[in-house]
Amino acid sequence: MKLKGKTAIITGSGRGLGKAIAFKLGSMGANIVLNDIPASDSIDQTAEEFKAAGINVAVTKGDVRNFEDAEAMVKTAVKTFGSVDILVNNAGITRDNLMLRMTEQEWDDVLNINLKGAFLCTKAASKVMLKQRSGKIINIASVAGVMGNVGQANYSAAKAGMIGLTKSTAKELASRGINCNAIAPGVIKSKMTDVLPDSVKENYLNNIPLKRFGTPEDVANVVSFLASDDSNYVTGQVIHIDGGLVM
Repeated sequence: MKLKGKTAIITGSGRGLGKAIAFKLGSMGANIVLNDIPASDSIDQTAEEFKAAGINVAVTKGDVRNFEDAEAMVKTAVKTFGSVDILVNNAGITRDNLMLRMTEQEWDDVLNINLKGAFLCTKAASKVMLKQRSGKIINIASVAGVMGNVGQANYSAAKAGMIGLTKSTAKELASRGINCNAIAPGVIKSKMTDVLPDSVKENYLNNIPLKRFGTPEDVANVVSFLASDDSNYVTGQVIHIDGGLVM
């Protein structure tokens, strides 16, 4: 229970990777603030699952692209649990297309949610963390932000930007006891990877030294380290969780 008494906000946590991260932190004793877009039909069910598992949870519905929604999320955390100790910027989307075919809307949607959203949520949460003189900010980037990817100019640019945001945040907030790190997952098992043709899966696996896809739990385990006091001397780092894909 290394996170007992701590409060963690995880954006985009109604399902998938965000949900796995939230459950891991909750299982370590943290109070959990779930967040997803208002149209999400999974976040309420996720909250009930967490409550059944004995996790203290609050639900916030809002768009990370709007600073007012980001502030409301932080206010809910403080009002419900008294603090904001951990922020995981996980919310993100893909709108894949070859660059020559990519529309401005596809570019803007991905940059606004994946990168601007992380900036706005960090800005909102850091106000509380600065007063506390403590906090952990963890940004979910991607190996695409390090090595690029065909058909993902928007996503790669957003994730590369998130890495830069991580390092700037770490330098700006370190004097107040706030750590900021990024995680760069590789190919993580999901509904999307499950339906890939076998030939595509084999091509991916041939480039992964550990010869398997990662799991949401693989990512959540590293997030839990960065969220805990075990990582108090770690800041401004990008940790790859990719089975050796990028090395």
